[in-house]
Amino acid sequence: MQVSQFFSHQAGRQIVVPLTRQARFGVGDVVRHKMFDFRGVVFDIDPTFANSEEWYEAIPENIRPGRDQPFYHLFAESDDSYYVAYVSQQNLVADGPAGPVDHPNIVEMFDEFADGRYPMRRSLTH
Repeated sequence: MQVSQFFSHQAGRQIVVPLTRQARFGVGDVVRHKMFDFRGVVFDIDPTFANSEEWYEAIPENIRPGRDQPFYHLFAESDDSYYVAYVSQQNLVADGPAGPVDHPNIVEMFDEFADGRYPMRRSLTH
């Protein structure tokens, strides 16, 4: 991590965000959680933890991830439900070869699944 940092004020607290951070996954990548049985499509990335303290403290301490890593917003699916998940980089592995994800919100942001990932809709890119 570089010494230079930027400060973001969110939900009444200050979050220190490094100017550079290497994310292992990108928007449109299909990933699987290492410990829990769900997979999803990345639709946003935070360079460091940026959720609420209540959310963070609700995770059991013995499996609580470090804050100083990328966190991913996912359109997630399990065997019986669809939801949005917020997951640390340390808890994800690539899962594109397993095929498409069936989350209903994927069509809002992405084109058809191809080559193990979802390309973002052209109308949403710069």
